[in-house]
Amino acid sequence: MIDKTVTGVADAVADIPDGATVMIGGFGRAGQPVELIDALIAQGATDLTIVNNNAGNGDVGLAALLATRRVRKIICSFPRQSDSWVFDGLYRDGDIELELVPQGNLAERIRAAGAGIGAFFSPTGVGTELAEGKESREIDGRTYVLEYPIKADVALISALKGDRWGNLVFRETARNFGPIMATAATRTIAQVDQIVPLGSLDPETVVTPGIFVDRVVAVGERPWLKDGAFVGGVDLEGRPV
Repeated sequence: MIDKTVTGVADAVADIPDGATVMIGGFGRAGQPVELIDALIAQGATDLTIVNNNAGNGDVGLAALLATRRVRKIICSFPRQSDSWVFDGLYRDGDIELELVPQGNLAERIRAAGAGIGAFFSPTGVGTELAEGKESREIDGRTYVLEYPIKADVALISALKGDRWGNLVFRETARNFGPIMATAATRTIAQVDQIVPLGSLDPETVVTPGIFVDRVVAVGERPWLKDGAFVGGVDLEGRPV
């Protein structure tokens, strides 16, 4: 019997090794697997490379992981915003390496890894510092730069519902990078608000098939969610306002 569920977030991340490349889903706070991140902090893995759209917000989630100084490098498209003080301090002190990737290129480099594409040419970044040292080619009168896939040892993602086979349903834009990260990592760990009986998910709503998921852990429904819908608003940390 296939059963990819684990009993808790600590068990889900227990074997992530030092030096791992870890993709973390989320667009800011939306879709960020905070409980898995907290478990990774407690687990103690160090010398990590993190792939995420942002570089943390406030003092929770990804920002809290960065604050442990166990992240060697971050690959992201949007490292700075008004509440990115943890990353800002680390970067100014020379305590973290940054690889800045335009958002479209970041998504496509992750997607390419999952699709088995060796490399691709992109027009984004041409003529800027981001293209320095990269191969370029003119195609149909337009200049492109060569970009390579981004692969990971582990992907930590968040979904609304999942079953024991690992099939996942996301809530609207909270899916963001989750589905492509699930395909680009050697091992994908998904936290879900709810684990539902096998067969209860409408196949038409399954965004990430279980073949791309290795572990599923339930973190419980958020108090500001009811039947999968937001009750009132939430702040950047996902708390009700």
